[in-house]
Amino acid sequence: MEIEGIADLPLHTGHVPPWLAPLMKRLTKAIIDVMVVELGPEKVIERFSNPLWFQAFNNSIGMDWDSSGSTTVVTGILKEVVNPEEHGFAVLGGKGENALKVPQELMELSRIYDIDPEKLARISKVIAKVDTTLVQDGHQLYHHAMFVTSNGKWVVVQQGMNLETKFARRYHWKETNNLTVEPHSAIAGTKQRVALNVIKRDKEEVRRLLLDLLKEEPKKIIGQYQQATALLNNQLTLDMFFGKTFTIALSKEAKVIYYKPVDVRRVMNVLRELREKDPQNLEEALYYGLGPSTTRALLLISDLIYNEPPSYEDPVTHPYDPFKYAFAVGGKDGIPFPVNFKVAEEVITTLEDYVTRAKLDSKDKEFSLRKLEKLIKNP
Repeated sequence: MEIEGIADLPLHTGHVPPWLAPLMKRLTKAIIDVMVVELGPEKVIERFSNPLWFQAFNNSIGMDWDSSGSTTVVTGILKEVVNPEEHGFAVLGGKGENALKVPQELMELSRIYDIDPEKLARISKVIAKVDTTLVQDGHQLYHHAMFVTSNGKWVVVQQGMNLETKFARRYHWKETNNLTVEPHSAIAGTKQRVALNVIKRDKEEVRRLLLDLLKEEPKKIIGQYQQATALLNNQLTLDMFFGKTFTIALSKEAKVIYYKPVDVRRVMNVLRELREKDPQNLEEALYYGLGPSTTRALLLISDLIYNEPPSYEDPVTHPYDPFKYAFAVGGKDGIPFPVNFKVAEEVITTLEDYVTRAKLDSKDKEFSLRKLEKLIKNP
């Protein structure tokens, strides 16, 4: 089932009320217990790579559907109530410093699961780098959760915050063999006019050029970057006129991305380290230390010197109704959005069925079903 749409995740401050937290944990465990029996661990974690499913589950355990906090709360509660030995999957990482503990948690998990902790830790790190380096959309990552089954299948849900707009963006991943070419199962957020996007499928030449540039002498790259920034500012020097004609075709929005300062000394050090590592593909380059500033410098060179621009299209993958429904219908603004009820009801009805069959007392079931019902009755 494919779900598409646009989501606004406004920053909500505060904490889950003390009376609600225990209820959310009971609901979560009861629903997961039934889902594992009905679907098996692999299908359960796959559900959380679907943004509408994630949001409906969030609503069923008592969280507001239009809150950025839903990501950290849902994954945090899942991590607490899921028993890796009982349920056949584990939830690792989390918010802030907890996100950095994934490698350590994978190593501990390998004592009971037949998994390769180093391979999964590498995947986790590259995924985080993709959503900060190959996709530069103004959102700073602060949450990274990895779902892993006993046989090594994985899903990742991570979230970033735009500090200016105070809106969040959630990046959903499920197992894929290519982490650098349109790898997401979904990117949920407010559509922006422009972003640096290197993961777009038709930008293979840009990705190849990035690798080629990393093999060049760092001093030459810095010289080309300074030349490109001069072009960007329309400061053409005499040596630029010999045998070359430059056309500045960048939009105003794209130029804003490149006007962000780059620490040339730091970029030089990164380039030297990467040249020594000699990455054979973009995943290796990210793993070895290719970061946002160095990538931004290389992309400006790629665009203005070699005429190979990245995509400036925001890679949010959900441009219409159903996902908007999950996040905004019935929200505080009361603005009605058109709804694809067939798709939305399919997700919610299925989750209602799990709640009905879960081992819950009548009050807990009534609470959970009422929260789901609101998604249907507030168009």
